[in-house]
Amino acid sequence: MIGREEQTQLMVDALKAKHSSFVAITGRRRVGKTYIVREVYTKNMCFSVTGIQSANLQTQLNNFVQKLQEHNPNTTITGKVTDWQQAFALLKFYLKSLPKTKKQVVFIDELPWIATAKSKFTQLLAHLWNDYLSVEKHFILVVCGSATSWITQKIINDKGGFHNRVNLPIHLKPFTLAETKQFLATKNINYTPTGIAEIYMALGGLPYYLEQLKKGESPAKAIERICFEANGILKNEYNNLYKALFNYWENHEAIVSVLAKSHNGLTREQLINASKVSAGGPFTRTMNDLLLTGFVEDIFPFGKKKRGSVYRLVDEFSVFYHRFMKGNEKKDAAIWQQIAQSQSYKTWKGFAFESLCLKHIQEIKKALGILGVYTETSSFTKVGNTTTQGFQIDLVIDRKDAAINLCECKFYESDFEISKKYAQEIKQRKVAFQQETKTKKMLINTFISNEEIIENEHAHEVVDAFIHLSELM
Repeated sequence: MIGREEQTQLMVDALKAKHSSFVAITGRRRVGKTYIVREVYTKNMCFSVTGIQSANLQTQLNNFVQKLQEHNPNTTITGKVTDWQQAFALLKFYLKSLPKTKKQVVFIDELPWIATAKSKFTQLLAHLWNDYLSVEKHFILVVCGSATSWITQKIINDKGGFHNRVNLPIHLKPFTLAETKQFLATKNINYTPTGIAEIYMALGGLPYYLEQLKKGESPAKAIERICFEANGILKNEYNNLYKALFNYWENHEAIVSVLAKSHNGLTREQLINASKVSAGGPFTRTMNDLLLTGFVEDIFPFGKKKRGSVYRLVDEFSVFYHRFMKGNEKKDAAIWQQIAQSQSYKTWKGFAFESLCLKHIQEIKKALGILGVYTETSSFTKVGNTTTQGFQIDLVIDRKDAAINLCECKFYESDFEISKKYAQEIKQRKVAFQQETKTKKMLINTFISNEEIIENEHAHEVVDAFIHLSELM
């Protein structure tokens, strides 16, 4: 299994433990939560059920009972099961009949869908755990769902029956670039580092999305087939993405739509004004959801630790959808070939590469040889005025060893040459940053790129450190 070694080991350890374990797995839609559970626990699975999206109480109950009968054909049911107390009584009766000589796994997938409002499902599940599963010591209860914020609030951080009961919380993140490269290699897809980055910047590191790629297909052709063709697996993905995760998804989509158009992120006030989501509770709840599920990150500009944070949309597919797919749904798939050759797409790749670098800080630190040094990362923007020219630094790595890396993240079509004019801009920016921040640390001009820098006198003058994209893989 690629990229899940630590999580897999924790789950395997639960099979060996001398007590029952309560596993709660979170992570955004399509990240592989169900896959890892079935891979690790298939041989020990005694019961599994998946909630049905937008179904009512009786439909969820019928599905639960049907799954119980599939696992235990001898289950005798008299009359119609109309509430969860009856359903859990049947489940408990079945579980008591199982041998205690091995761990028995009870798996409830898409828990937020099955726990409908006022159904008392979570209260009765908590009772089952507290009263029976945890006492018997040979069970593993696994719950998961794409609604990470729901699982976090209602299960992991619950103050009621689940309080401090989850002893194995696991959060699955999308693959990194290195894991994406590994995954594609298992499919005999051997893209160049630039090709891997282009796929990653459009689709992100989600296993389900990457699974759709085919051997012998260029990144551009793959994106066209998956995202723009009539039967493309991701053509209509966005329409259900936020609806499947959140109750009041209109607010989430409104915020995401605004952030998708912002390169550098927006402050809380800017976002409220642009999205029209009500300030206070509605905005706070929505933003907390987006932060917990990993769609959005809040970033503090250099030197600001408490105030002044900006929100950035870091879900690659959401950005790509709003930039290039939205509005082109009814057009021929060949529209992508035009988009891929446009200047707007080339410009977007530059900004997307910056976001890619921000997601791989640990890999950048490793390439710089400072993995063991405490650092804080941020961006820096100086707004210009009539007398002073503004400037921006993509990534600032503030180091505890009295140094700061000022990083330029550049995505090029071929090797690039630093001109005299560009070198002068880099030198001026370095001086301006020092004057603006009053820092006394050593400033290191650091370039991160998918292509090589052509050696010349200007490169020798301003490039203090260089990281090639392949070093992040």
